[in-house]
Order: sequence, then structure tokens, then C-alpha cells
Amino acid sequence: MRRIWRIVLLPALALTLSASATPAGAMPVSTQNTQNAQKRVLVDLRKQGGFAGLDDHMIVYRDGCVRLDRRTGPVIDKCLTGKEERRLRTYLKKLRIGRSETRPPGADFIKYTLAHDRRRASRYTLPAGWQPVVRHLEQIMEKYWAPD
Repeated sequence: MRRIWRIVLLPALALTLSASATPAGAMPVSTQNTQNAQKRVLVDLRKQGGFAGLDDHMIVYRDGCVRLDRRTGPVIDKCLTGKEERRLRTYLKKLRIGRSETRPPGADFIKYTLAHDRRRASRYTLPAGWQPVVRHLEQIMEKYWAPD
């Protein structure tokens, strides 16, 4: 009987102690995740594949801040300069997402998945309309993402 109480009470006690140990003014993790989820996305680019095993993901939020994530390192949160944001918005005005492309035969292909304005598509060859947006986002990734 004693063992059952330990199984039941110890996890409850640990949960209570961890909740009370949150520093004053600090937000619990679930609140931080909720705030990130509430940010509105302007454009989302994922670049995957190739022999190198790329898995780059970049989200630009409407407030001009970005989240950069690569398979090989930490997630980085930065904000674009005014010039970078204006240039991106200019490119996005001309962007047409279109339809996804079927995967070509072979192994060394890079898949680009681009989402903007409630549309999403994946391509293995970059259409001319995607190139300015993708190239600009790649430049931003190279500028701001750096492993620790």
C-alpha cells in the first residue's frame, strides 16, 4: 500500500514544486509556445534534400522577425532590417505559388517548399517567380544563422 502512495504522490509533488519554482516575471514554457504560435506568418521556406541532407527552415513573421532552423544547429530568432523586410515584401507582391511539382527520379534533388498568403507548394526546380524570394531568404539565412 505504501508503494502505491509513493507512485501517486511523488509525481504530483514534483509537479507542484516545479510550478512554484518558476522565477518571478518568467513565463512558463507553454505560454511562450502559445505566443510563438499566435504570431502571423508572412512567408515560410523549407529547403530539404540533396546528398548533404539539407533541412533548412525559415519562417518570416509579419512583424519582420525570423526564425531560422538548420538540421546542424540551434534555432535562431532575429529581426530583419527595414531594408531587408521592404525588399522581401516587394518580392512577395509578385510571387505566385502555383502547384506542387512531382518528385523527379533520382537522388540528389533539393525540395523547396514555400508558403505565403494561405498557399503552399513544393518544387524541385525553382520557377522564375520564386527565385527572387528564395534567393533573398537564403541570403538572410546565411547572414543571421550561425552555429554556436
